[in-house]
Amino acid sequence: MSDLSTFVLGGSVAGIGGGLYLLVNGFGGYRRAGRVADTATSRIATLAVGEVRVTGRVEPAELTLVSPLQSRTCVYYRARVREGDDRHERTVLDEERAVGFRVRDDTGSLRVFPRGSAWDVPSTFKDADGFGGVRPPGLDLRRGPAFEPATPEREDLVARLLTVRPGHGALDSIAGRASAGRREYEEARLGPGDVVTIIGTALPFDQLPDPAGADLSEGEGSGGPLAATDDPEIAADLAAARAAGTLETDPAEAWGNAAIPGFGIGAPVRPPELDPEAIPPALADAATAERYERTFEIDPGELVLAIGPDRPMLVSAGPPAAVVNRGQERFLVGLAGAVLAIASGIVLAMGLSGGLGL
Repeated sequence: MSDLSTFVLGGSVAGIGGGLYLLVNGFGGYRRAGRVADTATSRIATLAVGEVRVTGRVEPAELTLVSPLQSRTCVYYRARVREGDDRHERTVLDEERAVGFRVRDDTGSLRVFPRGSAWDVPSTFKDADGFGGVRPPGLDLRRGPAFEPATPEREDLVARLLTVRPGHGALDSIAGRASAGRREYEEARLGPGDVVTIIGTALPFDQLPDPAGADLSEGEGSGGPLAATDDPEIAADLAAARAAGTLETDPAEAWGNAAIPGFGIGAPVRPPELDPEAIPPALADAATAERYERTFEIDPGELVLAIGPDRPMLVSAGPPAAVVNRGQERFLVGLAGAVLAIASGIVLAMGLSGGLGL
């Protein structure tokens, strides 16, 4: 087999694979666009229980994230770094995280628990190393932790400015090691003030099976707050506990110390129940306790937004019209991918049968 025939056949196989990928991605965009277009926007102040679509601006709740590649404050990010040359390429960073946040429209705000969500957020940063491995000007690798308090104290901000922090994990490797080739960087994120459209299930806060788990999302395929109930044994145990009246319905009793505002950051507003040999944390002062209560406390009957039992919550950047247009554009690209796959398949078949004379 000549080099030309090998090149043609290899290109045909690559064309089939790339075309099918674009097609699948296009149909995903089409389904998302249809779901957004077929659901009317609900005003937060008059929200009803069930699947709803809300649109508003992102507001931080208790915690925020720091994006890995540009060190921006956000509530969701997806970051990837690839390196290599024309022959070999590898992914050195592939990270996706989200924390709970609020969305506000002109009638009020709503708490969002993002675990198990599908995210439709375009890249906000996409660049590559320049000649000689020069880093792109927009790159600002995160040097501290991924999580921050949404309203940090002044003393914490001062200490942060005066503290030199090492890198973490893959970021430390990226910052301190010469690359094996040209690096490409890509980051998508949602931050405070960004417009967002969400389709999810509105339900009372006390009906969330796992509020702590529902408030954080890390990686793909992490499931959601209702994912465990898909297990027949767990579902049967829950049903038996409800029937016997032994399933705790009071969030404060069910979650223990985790229900105390400020406990997770070492400044609880009231004494936690600890082992007698444990060193009790210092309680928050009155002003801090009032702020924590206001920030962390959610009324058991307050409606929140989370995934439903049947479909994941969809969180999309932008107003509904922009989300629909983005999905339709992906669908058109997917159709072009289908044409590419068909044409590549024809070329491959002709090449294997000798019809191209190679």
